[in-house]
Amino acid sequence: MIAIGIGCKSGVSADEIIALIEDGLSRVENETIAGLFTVASKAHESGLAEAAASLSLPLLFLPEIALKSVAGRTESRSERVVALFGVPSIAETAALVGAGEGSTLIVPRISRGNVTCAIAKSGEAKP
Repeated sequence: MIAIGIGCKSGVSADEIIALIEDGLSRVENETIAGLFTVASKAHESGLAEAAASLSLPLLFLPEIALKSVAGRTESRSERVVALFGVPSIAETAALVGAGEGSTLIVPRISRGNVTCAIAKSGEAKP
């Protein structure tokens, strides 16, 4: 199972989000997608909701504290995002949280225009 983390600037379009998600998904083998994940403060972004609906994926908003709990496992860093949210990457931390305990990044943060995307895979099931 994979989780797609999304970061974006205000007012981003659904088309811009979908294009970057499709780019990210082209880099992984077919996997079940748990959904799109982002920080709770982006709940007002209509482009996110429209993208999720268009892709028929759930959209989950995560509290900043959840993102901070995995901040040490990111591969990229944006000083702007650190200043605004206290984490190195919204996309990477959201993907890691969304994929659950033991998750790993399989597509580190990619960006285009006003959107960032990262994909994490869930950890191996424990017996």
